[in-house]
Amino acid sequence: MRSSKEKPKRSFWRRLVRGAFVWGFAVALLGAIFLGTAVYMAARDLPGFEELKSSKQGQMIVVRAMDGTEIVSLGPSYGKWIEYRGIPPVMKDAMVAVEDRRFYSHFGVDPVGIARALMVWARSGSASEGASTITQQLARNIFLNNSRTFGRKLREGVLALALETKFSKQEVLELYLNKVYFGGGAYGIDAASRRFFDHSASQLSLSEAAIIAGLVKAPSRYSPTADIDAAQGRARVVLSVMAENGYITRGEAASTDLDAVRLAKEKGQNSVRYFTDWVLPQLDIVLPDTTEPIEVWTTIDIAMQNAATAAIRANVPGASQGALVAIDRDGAVRAMVGGTDYVTSNYNRAVNAVRQPGSAWKLFVYLAALEAGYTPDSKVVDEPVTIEGWSPRNSGGSYAGEIDVRTAFAYSKNTVAAQLGNEVGFGAVAGMARRFGITTPIATVPSMVLGTSEVRLIDMTRAFASVAAKGRAIEPYGIVKVTSADGSVLYRRKPAETELLVPQFVAAGITDLLQTAVATGTGKAAQIGRPVAGKTGTTSSNKDGYFVGFSSGLTTGVWMGRDDSRAVGGLQGGTAPARAFAAFMRSAVKNRPVEQFDTELKLPEWQLEPDDEMMMGNPNDYYFVDEDGNLIEPGSSEQVPGDRSGAEPPVNVRRGTAPPAASDNFLDQATGRGDASAPATYE
Repeated sequence: MRSSKEKPKRSFWRRLVRGAFVWGFAVALLGAIFLGTAVYMAARDLPGFEELKSSKQGQMIVVRAMDGTEIVSLGPSYGKWIEYRGIPPVMKDAMVAVEDRRFYSHFGVDPVGIARALMVWARSGSASEGASTITQQLARNIFLNNSRTFGRKLREGVLALALETKFSKQEVLELYLNKVYFGGGAYGIDAASRRFFDHSASQLSLSEAAIIAGLVKAPSRYSPTADIDAAQGRARVVLSVMAENGYITRGEAASTDLDAVRLAKEKGQNSVRYFTDWVLPQLDIVLPDTTEPIEVWTTIDIAMQNAATAAIRANVPGASQGALVAIDRDGAVRAMVGGTDYVTSNYNRAVNAVRQPGSAWKLFVYLAALEAGYTPDSKVVDEPVTIEGWSPRNSGGSYAGEIDVRTAFAYSKNTVAAQLGNEVGFGAVAGMARRFGITTPIATVPSMVLGTSEVRLIDMTRAFASVAAKGRAIEPYGIVKVTSADGSVLYRRKPAETELLVPQFVAAGITDLLQTAVATGTGKAAQIGRPVAGKTGTTSSNKDGYFVGFSSGLTTGVWMGRDDSRAVGGLQGGTAPARAFAAFMRSAVKNRPVEQFDTELKLPEWQLEPDDEMMMGNPNDYYFVDEDGNLIEPGSSEQVPGDRSGAEPPVNVRRGTAPPAASDNFLDQATGRGDASAPATYE
């Protein structure tokens, strides 16, 4: 017999299921009503087909040189509108296969795709599986932004449903193929076809259609003009998916020759694009969000840019690359060359490549030595030396014995640089480099004095420009102002406040050394018939050649070498880079007045007094300099604000008198003047 207790229990579960069903149905009904209302209202407010055809996306940007000359115009490129029946079937099939294989069967939102994406998310914890249909992408491209919020995704779904309510599948696909972004400023398949293949989209072949369809996922990554291997790899995925969905046979997919695709030659591209590639991303910092057409007025000097391009191309060794940056006395970048040919390689070696500067790094070694008390006339000894097991050699293998600092720098004596770096401290040298704008990692090992830490050319040029500015910090910049189409000023650069990085006598002393290096030392090939100060740099096995110098208020840095870091026969900083520097500077400064350098040493009192008087004075009259060049003021324990991440303990630098060697408490304990029972303390 059944127990009488089972009936109430069964009745409870029956009521629970019935209630869940009723409430679930009610919620679903309300949701459907809400969704239907939202879709109806969205469809009612949607523009008509012809109005959507004429709408444009993207922002037009005109970039001008310092004299107002237009140097490049960037922005959306629209080809001819291709009607649905005029679009090659292979283009329609390729796009549907790779972007939305159920396009013809869903109603704007794909429940199967959403379910699959949710399953992938549940398993992996990341939303790597896309669920946006072609209609959703069209809604996003026309009406929304690319933010990944839930609210934006919900609006996208509603608009997709509205689009499919108002337009046919053919109209949706026609709008999509004529409006989707394919990279390189190209919107729509016709603009993309002309941009990459130099012909109309109506003539697209299967292989070309596969390349274009593959661009939608990541236009910059799969661009055939930027990375043909990546573009072909993505196109093979498209062909495979087309075969899986029956648009082509597997034999057709396998036999399609992607290597036979002829790419259009780049038009209107020259070395100034290295500069615009560097400067335009800075608009995100100086401007609020705007889609209106703008004009960007820059610091580039067209004549200098042309001279820089010619100087690099004429002097770079075969199979090598070259880069050049020219910075004016206020930080304005007047010329920038990031490689020998922008069309062949748009990689900007002037601002992105990190390479060893060789002996050009000695700028920071000698700056630290001059700040610590050396002068250009101080005596040093060029002799074999070993520091922590490291034994540097001079370039010629010979040693000059006792010489002065000026001669050691001019002839780039490695042993002297090693001794000076060891004496002032490798942390002090690194701190000096940080102070002058080096942003890349610096290893404080003995060999660092010879430039083994990799740097960017623009950072090294900035450092030398700060020396040319008599020790004041220089910040390179490229944008002067930004205006709207009607001439309204949206942004104007304000003059930067300059910071004194080293005392005047240090700047004068290093300028003396740099001038001698060009006049009589390793940089003689950089002479241009007027005062020049600079330094050569050559790395081991001639992998990198450097020359950085300044004259008449213009500072120029030149680097040469191979991208694969292989040795270049005969490449030294004093050869091709110095010759390129001279060729450029002769043209760049020919209309500027000749300027003599300030090399007069106005030494502080502590360097002029006899040694036995140096300890006489106020023990609080000195300061500390940390590795980042931040100062700790006299008599204060607080540091001037600055980034101290990863910095070493402050390095003591004398100003007026030397610091105390020990605390008063320690001296009292050591001499018995204090309480003998009290423990000694150390500072």
